[in-house]
Amino acid sequence: MRTRLRVLIVGKSGQLSAALAEAFCPAVFDVVRVGRPEIDLAAPRPVFAIIKEMRPDIVINAAAYTAVDQAEDEPEAAQAVNVAGAEAVARAAAETGAAIIHFSTDYVFDGMAARPYAEDDVTSPGNVYGTTKRDGEIAVANANPRHVIFRTAWLFSPFGSNFVKTILRLRTLQNEIGVVDDQRGCPTSATDLACAVRDVAVKLVGSPESSSPNIFHAVNGGSTTWYGFAEKINEFASARDNRIVAVRPIGSKDYPTRARRPALSVLCAEKLSAHYGLRLRPWESALRDCIDRLMLLTSYRQEAAQIEGTAN
Repeated sequence: MRTRLRVLIVGKSGQLSAALAEAFCPAVFDVVRVGRPEIDLAAPRPVFAIIKEMRPDIVINAAAYTAVDQAEDEPEAAQAVNVAGAEAVARAAAETGAAIIHFSTDYVFDGMAARPYAEDDVTSPGNVYGTTKRDGEIAVANANPRHVIFRTAWLFSPFGSNFVKTILRLRTLQNEIGVVDDQRGCPTSATDLACAVRDVAVKLVGSPESSSPNIFHAVNGGSTTWYGFAEKINEFASARDNRIVAVRPIGSKDYPTRARRPALSVLCAEKLSAHYGLRLRPWESALRDCIDRLMLLTSYRQEAAQIEGTAN
């Protein structure tokens, strides 16, 4: 008789996958992460065999096509992963009796609203990436009745590639950084999100019926612009390294991108609080912890390199 939840995380290379692996402590859960080449959602045929072999209690799909600008030129590739691949994972989970947790994005909205978006607001993506993620939500819901979909935004963490790590890198190369100040959203810690996912997963597995409601916005508290986000990163980093770097606001027209970004993609997360009692802390608090962890790790690496250099 199985005494611990068996969790299958699809995706190994992204920051969310790494945060999930950390949140699902191996002392409590049986966790397996699979990604390319074992599973490639662009060619999802092996998904069924792998999930059938693992027989997990819950599947968490953290794999996605996330190259927002590139998707404008590769709509078929984005569609293959974010829709067909996501559907295959959800359907395979359903066929083995497993629940599915899937992730979507603030980009399913057009950004034209004057208030934070709620889960039941009409979706109207303004780019290819957002369209494939919206279609992926529908495909997952149709493929597996025991599903929960988390819409999130502006993820950052000590893992993978993200905006925080980009700004920290630019601080070592430049004395001034220009950042867009006319797009507003919710910076979200992948670490905090993963902990919320863990708590929901336990409850979802414990319920043999389909989850209702099953789409939630999961973001840290508060909102800001990319410029405000960068300023706070710079502030927290400067407190550690005493490096003076200026962050300058610019308009979207000064930083053109292939895909249109929503001007306002703030997500209201009250539904998650009301249904599961989960409320992610303010983004500034999560950001401070992330930067402390990143810069402490950098200091250790520098010290180790110095010691190794001295020894040689």
